[in-house]
Amino acid sequence: MKDIKLLVFDCDGVLFDSRLANKEYYNFILQKTGRPPLTEEELEYVHMHSLRECLEYLFRNHPELKERAFEVAKNTPYSDFFKYVRVEEGLKEFLDWAYSRYYLALCTNRTTSTKPLLQYFGLEGYFHLIRTALEIPKNDPRALSSILEYFSVSPKEALYIGDSKVDEALCLSCRVPLISFKNPHLKALKVITHFGELKAFLENNLSQ
Repeated sequence: MKDIKLLVFDCDGVLFDSRLANKEYYNFILQKTGRPPLTEEELEYVHMHSLRECLEYLFRNHPELKERAFEVAKNTPYSDFFKYVRVEEGLKEFLDWAYSRYYLALCTNRTTSTKPLLQYFGLEGYFHLIRTALEIPKNDPRALSSILEYFSVSPKEALYIGDSKVDEALCLSCRVPLISFKNPHLKALKVITHFGELKAFLENNLSQ
C-alpha cells in the first residue's frame, strides 16, 4: 500500500450524489416519448450505465419508441439537471490534499456531460486524466487499463474508488484494488462513507 501512485474515481455515486438528477433526466425522456416513469429497478440501472446502454435498456420492450428517445436525449442538455446534483461532503478538501500526492483520474460511464458537470462545480482542474464512455465504456476493461498505461503504473500501484457492480467488475478484470464508496456489498479492499476516511486510510498506510 505504500506504493500507491494513482487514484481513479468513478463519477456518479462517488464524486456526486446524482441519483435525483438522473431520475429527473431519464423521466423527462420517458415522458417525452410516452413511456411511464422509471421503476426502482430501472433507476438503479441508469445510475450505473452509459447513456446509450440506458436508453437501450429502458426501451428494450418499446423498440418503436427508441429512435424518438435518442432524439430527445440528443436535444436535452444534461446541464439542465445539474441543479439536482450534490457534491459529496469532504470531496474538495480531499482533492486539495491529494492533488500534489497522487495522480488523479476519472473513469466514468457519463459521456458529453462529464466535463460540463466538473466545470459547473469547479472540479475539472483536479484531474490529470478524464476517461468517459465516449472513449471507452466501463464494461470494457480498457477503460481502466488504459489509465494505468497512461500513467505507467501497475495495478497494485492504483486504487479505484467506486460504488457499483460495474466498478467491481472493472476492478476485478484489471486487478486494481477497489475502495467501495457507501456500498458494503462489493468485493473491496475497504468500504468508506466519507472522503475523510479515504484520506485517513491513505495516510495510515503511507506511514506503515
